[in-house]
Formats: sequence, C-alpha cells, structure tokens
Amino acid sequence: MSRIKDLAKKNALRIKRKKRVRGSIFGTAEKPRVSIFKSNKYVSAQAINDVEGVTLAAVSSQAMGLSINKVNAVKVAAQLAENLKAAGIETVVYDRNGYLYHGVVAAFADALRDNGIKL
Repeated sequence: MSRIKDLAKKNALRIKRKKRVRGSIFGTAEKPRVSIFKSNKYVSAQAINDVEGVTLAAVSSQAMGLSINKVNAVKVAAQLAENLKAAGIETVVYDRNGYLYHGVVAAFADALRDNGIKL
C-alpha cells in the first residue's frame, strides 16, 4: 500500500514542478518550446509553437527502435536537431517537463547544444 502512495506522491511532485516551470516558458514559431517526455522504456520530444498550439517537429526513441538511456537520448536529440534545422529553427526553449535536470534529461539537452541548437 505504501508503494502506491509513494508513486502517487512522486508523480504529484513532478506535476507540481511541471506547472511551476511551464508558468515561465513559452514557445513561438521562431523560438519553439522543446518538451521532453520519458517513460520507463522510451524517451520522446517535440518542438511546440504555443501561440498556435502546433507541433513543429517530433521524435521518439520508440519509433527509432531505441530504449531509454543516456547514449540513446543523445541519438534521439541528434535526430530532433536535424528535424529542427530542416524546419529552419536554430534557437529553442527547453522544457524539462518537471523532470530533474540529470541523467537522460541533461544528456538530451547537451546533445541538442552539441548539434547546433541554442537553448
């Protein structure tokens, strides 16, 4: 019983962090918001124009046949950077989606920077 409560509390705290962070960042067509999502098996990300509510580019490790770890997060970020450059986008706002900035989330952001996308 306590395990279920612990997981519910952990998720509630992530949602709380997510709302707090999302209050200060906003994506536009020139500078979209890159939101990352990670599950226990996969990682995905999308570039969002919040003005129009449109996804400009998206990528998923599941579609690429990769699991979730830092090495694969770098590969997913490289693919997203390629998609963003094809759409003519060089600068983005990074939305960590309530996750703590370490591990896969940090590796993803660093890989975007390494592939020429300014955060």
